[in-house]
Amino acid sequence: MFQVSKGAEFGIVYTGPLGSCRVLGSGPIRLSKLSQVVRSVRAFGREFARLRSSSAAPAPKRPAVGLALGGGFARGLAHIGVLKVLEEHRIPIDCIAGTSVGSLIGAAYCSGISAKELEEIAYLVRFRDFARWTVSRFGFASNDRMARFLEKFLKVRTFEELRIPLAVSATDFSTGEAVVLKSGSLVDAVRASCAYPGMFLPVNVDGRLLIDGMLAHPVPTAPVRELGAERVVAVYLSAHWVNLKGPRHIFDVIGQCFSIAQQRMCEIWQSQADLILQPDVQGFSYDGFDKASDLIAAGEKSANEALPMLKRWTNEDSTPAEARLLVAPNASAKRVGPPTAPVQSPAS
Repeated sequence: MFQVSKGAEFGIVYTGPLGSCRVLGSGPIRLSKLSQVVRSVRAFGREFARLRSSSAAPAPKRPAVGLALGGGFARGLAHIGVLKVLEEHRIPIDCIAGTSVGSLIGAAYCSGISAKELEEIAYLVRFRDFARWTVSRFGFASNDRMARFLEKFLKVRTFEELRIPLAVSATDFSTGEAVVLKSGSLVDAVRASCAYPGMFLPVNVDGRLLIDGMLAHPVPTAPVRELGAERVVAVYLSAHWVNLKGPRHIFDVIGQCFSIAQQRMCEIWQSQADLILQPDVQGFSYDGFDKASDLIAAGEKSANEALPMLKRWTNEDSTPAEARLLVAPNASAKRVGPPTAPVQSPAS
């Protein structure tokens, strides 16, 4: 509010939300000059009221969302379907950790390759693009061809250049220690994470023989937490290597043994997950890259079922996850561990 005083001393008194101030003057004053002073004081009051309001109520911060991508050879193409759904619905991904094929797809995505581009590449890829058969006392195949494949498609060469932070899980062959790679060469890290024991030769990284990260982190939920994720989406590709007819060859024997061990390790990584997606990849072979379309669709279906919770996380007033969920194939969301509040199951 403005008041004009006259007399020996001319002045304008402003009273508003910031208090009051007095603009003094002397002698006669013209109306136009008075109007300018009034407008200036009003503008001053509005600007300071805005600044006080914005500083008193900062915008709430959404939780950082991390993606943990498990291994599964060709079945890992389901990860692309998950990424497609997250992109389409603008669910932000702040960091990614990957094991085996999960590290390959994670590295590609974090380097700047979109989910749509990954889908197009998936239709062209075959097992021979990653591996070649060899004779060695350490394994039957080498994944050195993967180096050329990655160098061709990755948009960057090192972790430091990635647009999204990435952690790659591997295992020290000599000590059994979990190794999480977050710096240096992307190609070497991904090759090591994909070196399935008994099939592929170990990969030497900085003087250490490294093999598949599945032995340390089947689904790397702990590594993605270490990158700063406050909400962790784990993608678990549960599938046996053999059907009821039995194994076809030695690789089925090795793969089935690791599949059994992997299932028994679930409680370890599940404790670090807020949401677990389990695309239906039963019936797909480890080298079934020709089934890319079906595998990607399985990932999309699983992610679509989890959208209600994912969208809640992105709200500005997001609160801690109401429960940890498992979105299993052909089933509604199931709780994993003790929930803190009831959760509505997404529609199948």
